[in-house]
Amino acid sequence: MRALVIEEFGRPGEVREVPRPDAAPDGAVIAVASTGVCRSDWHAWQGHDDGVRLPFVPGHEFAGTVVSVGSEVDRAWLGQRVTTPFVCACGRCAECAAGEQQVCVRQEQPGFTHDGSFAEFVAVRYAETNLVALPDAVSFDVAATLGCRYATAWRAVHRRARVVATSNDTA
Repeated sequence: MRALVIEEFGRPGEVREVPRPDAAPDGAVIAVASTGVCRSDWHAWQGHDDGVRLPFVPGHEFAGTVVSVGSEVDRAWLGQRVTTPFVCACGRCAECAAGEQQVCVRQEQPGFTHDGSFAEFVAVRYAETNLVALPDAVSFDVAATLGCRYATAWRAVHRRARVVATSNDTA
């Protein structure tokens, strides 16, 4: 498959052929239809995240179609249009059980802990926890923006600031 590969932090990458990823037993492989670029990608490219190992394929905001699943994943995901959150949580640890998947102790992040979505295919683990089915009305381009940008903002407003709807009904 073709992918953008970064060989040196802070230096331009090169598009080249690399092996297509396989699905882990608890994972899935997604054919990337759209991928976003955000400030987190810049931090990975600059080497600011000590979890990023060279060479790497960046990209963590994406949407596409599930093309393969591991032996522990429901085959009904095959052919589904999906996206994932930026933090791919295990779904089993204490943090996940408390609804705090973004701080999962076993979290993985495409483009950071393993090759990301600036490629034709991307692999994710913990597929049953992280695959998010997309309605047909949501385009791949829009969905690719949801995993980091909007999820981060949602958590800040909803979970941290604890903003809730109030009634403006004066009657």
